[in-house]
Amino acid sequence: MSLRGKTLFITGASRGIGLAIGLRAARDGANVVIAAKTAEPHKKLPGTIYTAAEEIEKAGGQALPIVVDVREPDSVNAAVEAAVARFGGIDICVNNASAIQLTGTLQTDIRRYDLMHQVNARGTYVVSRACIPHLKQASNPHVLMLSPPLDMSPQWFGNHVAYTMAKYGMSMCVLGMAREFKDEGIAFNALWPRTGIATAAIEFALTGEEGLRHCRTVDIMSDAAHAIFTSPARECTGNFFIDDVLLYERGERDFDKYRVDPTKNLMPDFFVPENTPLPPGVSLGPKA
Repeated sequence: MSLRGKTLFITGASRGIGLAIGLRAARDGANVVIAAKTAEPHKKLPGTIYTAAEEIEKAGGQALPIVVDVREPDSVNAAVEAAVARFGGIDICVNNASAIQLTGTLQTDIRRYDLMHQVNARGTYVVSRACIPHLKQASNPHVLMLSPPLDMSPQWFGNHVAYTMAKYGMSMCVLGMAREFKDEGIAFNALWPRTGIATAAIEFALTGEEGLRHCRTVDIMSDAAHAIFTSPARECTGNFFIDDVLLYERGERDFDKYRVDPTKNLMPDFFVPENTPLPPGVSLGPKA
């Protein structure tokens, strides 16, 4: 099943995982709406909505770059209407935009708390709500949140409760909307990486350049997202997928190709439940 002719509305698609998902769809001949805030080059992070659009079109897709503030309904609604006017509808909505700060309660400024909740939880709700009327008209509609399983273990809350609450807000949208729109055939799923993913945002916010060598590439997330989007929506909804588990179930066996540096051990990501086994033959240690 191909995404040729499908229209994807992707938030935060100017770089990283969002852009990778768009590029994977573009190789099928999809239309990609790059709904992000970066119109001018960032002083540290690469890419703008316009450079992303160039990459999408070079990969074989059609692109529509739009400056969007996911926190603001007017901004989101205008972008959705522009997407529909350009491409005739929306088939897939990807809630990828996210804000992060891994600090404790006393170290987390209230303005930063508000930003994380406004971008992550509110933004996901606002964007999904704006896309749903158009998704109802699509033949195989999907909404994907880049958010974790709802594991209520205290270990995921104790060090950064504000960030965890904000990310889990995205996942609660999956839980609720999958049930709410099940009869209408719109799929709502979450996708989360087992390991760190090598993005510029991770490099600058968390690990530094050396840390990227302990990550997988963005391709594992884009391949996993593609597998979800090409699944029948009525049969694939309400799931909290881990990238390598999903891809193994769909037939992938070569996971070393996703390593940035095969000689390094892989860095586990947050929020992966302890009872999530590795697929057979897959290791987080250095390649032998």
